[in-house]
Amino acid sequence: MTGVLRCPCFSGDSFDACCGPLLAGAPAPTAERLMRSRYTAFTREDAAHLQRTWHPRTRPRTIEFEPGLEWWRLLVLDREAGGPFDAEGIVEFEAFWQQGGDRGSLRERSRFVREDRTWFYVDGDLG
Repeated sequence: MTGVLRCPCFSGDSFDACCGPLLAGAPAPTAERLMRSRYTAFTREDAAHLQRTWHPRTRPRTIEFEPGLEWWRLLVLDREAGGPFDAEGIVEFEAFWQQGGDRGSLRERSRFVREDRTWFYVDGDLG
């Protein structure tokens, strides 16, 4: 019997039932699910998913990943709106990283918008 690959976003679900379909192109039903999939994309260095889910108004031309940076845990701290029928949402999270012997975390309050039934990451405030 093989083990189930848990999703890197720490939802507690399997990758195939959580972020896997979103990274493959399925739309996120909520802002939080989009944020979790974007975290997973960072853990896998999936620039295509990050570009596709970034709002065109704020999307960078390219995405570069820090060499040797490993994301190892995600905590969702707060959420405002961002449901399947909302037009906007906010998700606050803390993501923990390691690079060589250094460890730390990034905390962000992220803004999302829903346009034509598709959620996009707009920007965020680091905290």
